[in-house]
Amino acid sequence: MSTAQPRSRAFHSASATFPDGRDTPRAFLEACVEDLKRWEPAVAAFTWIDLEGARRAADAATARWKDGRPLSAIDGMPVGVKDTIDTDDMPTGMGSSLYDGYQPRFSAASAQALRECGAVILGKTVTTEFASSEPRGTRNPWDTARTPGGSSSGSAAAVAAGMVAGALGTQVVGSIIRPAGFCGVHGYKPSVGGINRGGSLDFLSQSCTGTLAASLADAWVLARAVADVVGGDPGSPGIGGPLLPPEPHAPRRLALLRTAGWPLLAADARAGLEVALERLRAAGVEILVPETCPELAAVEQATAEARAVTLGLNAWEWRWPLNAYLARDAAAVSQSSRDRAETGRHMTRADYQGLLERRQMARERFAALMERCDGLVSVTAPGAAPVGLETTGDPIFVVPGSFLGGPVVTLPVLTSANLPLGMQLLGAPQADETLFAHAAWIEGKVSGA
Repeated sequence: MSTAQPRSRAFHSASATFPDGRDTPRAFLEACVEDLKRWEPAVAAFTWIDLEGARRAADAATARWKDGRPLSAIDGMPVGVKDTIDTDDMPTGMGSSLYDGYQPRFSAASAQALRECGAVILGKTVTTEFASSEPRGTRNPWDTARTPGGSSSGSAAAVAAGMVAGALGTQVVGSIIRPAGFCGVHGYKPSVGGINRGGSLDFLSQSCTGTLAASLADAWVLARAVADVVGGDPGSPGIGGPLLPPEPHAPRRLALLRTAGWPLLAADARAGLEVALERLRAAGVEILVPETCPELAAVEQATAEARAVTLGLNAWEWRWPLNAYLARDAAAVSQSSRDRAETGRHMTRADYQGLLERRQMARERFAALMERCDGLVSVTAPGAAPVGLETTGDPIFVVPGSFLGGPVVTLPVLTSANLPLGMQLLGAPQADETLFAHAAWIEGKVSGA
């Protein structure tokens, strides 16, 4: 277990001092580098580090802020890029030996956008194999005997330890929200289609590119800047709203989404959530529960098997490229991926269509519920990050957020076993700006700020 607590390093608030030189992007980066030296040997968050390139980028950003011409709100922000996202100047390993030495010729849309916005890409962050379920050794900086979660494991750990202010992650089940919760940072999974996924191993129908960050403001400006350059997925308008963080705004009514994981919730986590809900009630927010809200009960019922349906969808959608990987070198593919491929091989088109219909039914019930409330509230996991690196943790609480298709934010305001646990907020599809405004207000009330 680590003997010192990690400390994340917020960028957006610090950037207010860049124009007058009280702080600079280069000085901010060097503080991150000191944390990198301190934490990376024990945490192993990165697969590749480009310190020389990061310093050049930070110097260029420093000059732009001094001249009053920053490229964006993230100009100079030290960031990590999940190692399933192609970068033309760093290898992309996909968490698999099949990609050893693979150097893309072109950057993914999101990575290219970071460059155009002036962000300082410090390196590539560890992912599970193919952003799926097989861990690749990153440790939780709050307790290095525990998992940081996955699949965006390196991104979450690097932000938590102050090595970067923000990082790109991806999610199809819970791969942004769960590690953010375990590592005590802010996570943001946009509405499906919110950030262009071109050039990323991120093609499943529930997949999203999103952000992990030291503050809620950082999570927003990072995602919004990227979307402003490359938009959303084809056919999607992408994340809208202001380039700077939305102003806090109080929700009138929230629904408590207990999920199928409720019986597994640790006693201290449940008590902490109830304290948070009582603070919201005291501030005038009505909290709906399924016993008295039929629309919420319908969503609970429709998402009860969200994990099983999602895994079935993924198995079918992974038929390629898993078949290509197995044909190249089956021994290099993990057992969990081989099992997924085997499941997909035994599925039919009718099976897949049936799963899609079940998801669509759940999303229609969710839409009906959102006519009655401003968002859903839950936790990110049954409790603290599990001990051991063989698993990334139980996704039972986070899979509904992906399944329902709307934006999700996690706030690091809860604990379990004296370790971080996130409170997650789910919003209506394409209402990402509204969700952030509510999240900012909720964080202030729950944390007592």
